[in-house]
Amino acid sequence: MVLTRQNIRDGILQRMLSTGDEPIPVLSDAEREASRLSILSKAPQGGDVWVFGYGSLIWNPAFHFVEHKLACVFGYHRQYCLWTVKGRGCPRRPGLILGLDRGGSCRGVAFRIAADSVDEETSIIWKREMVASSYKPTWVSARTEHGVVKAIAFVMDHTHERYAGRLSRDRIVETLAHATGQLGSSAEYLFSTAQHLAELGIEDKQLTRLSRDVAARLRESSGPE
Repeated sequence: MVLTRQNIRDGILQRMLSTGDEPIPVLSDAEREASRLSILSKAPQGGDVWVFGYGSLIWNPAFHFVEHKLACVFGYHRQYCLWTVKGRGCPRRPGLILGLDRGGSCRGVAFRIAADSVDEETSIIWKREMVASSYKPTWVSARTEHGVVKAIAFVMDHTHERYAGRLSRDRIVETLAHATGQLGSSAEYLFSTAQHLAELGIEDKQLTRLSRDVAARLRESSGPE
């Protein structure tokens, strides 16, 4: 299943997480809206709002924006640090997805949402990124070639029960190679992110190495041709 603007708006992620085997607690509509309004109340003056993408938002944003720029955020790095037993994994074999974790830096894409669309578009983003409480919406300074913009980033919450912490490389590779859920496989998520970063000219050595190692693990598990 591919996430689209319409099925996100219709609550597909809320239903997916809260039903079936090992349901995951999700934020209520009121809790999610309170989170959205709280972060927007701290928005810089000017009306437009920037959002920083570092994973699937880059290759499948599903929200409307009027401009996007390559950007770098310092103090956080892109890391496989969030377990998933639904979208990219299952209870029997959990998967991993990316989070923005503490330390280092992260190159990604900053998207500008026009002032008159902020309410509608951020509502869609919150229904996607804030289904559960695994992320903390945070204002960050995103450096672009035209200067610094304040952008909303979804930072990993270390207190969340699905925070994976620092995992061994082999465990990450094994997980990404074999976990599959309702949104597809963890490997597909990795390959799409790495491919789109490369197309944008963003070098992420960790994802490049993981893509190589996961592809090799998949070939090994498929056996000889």
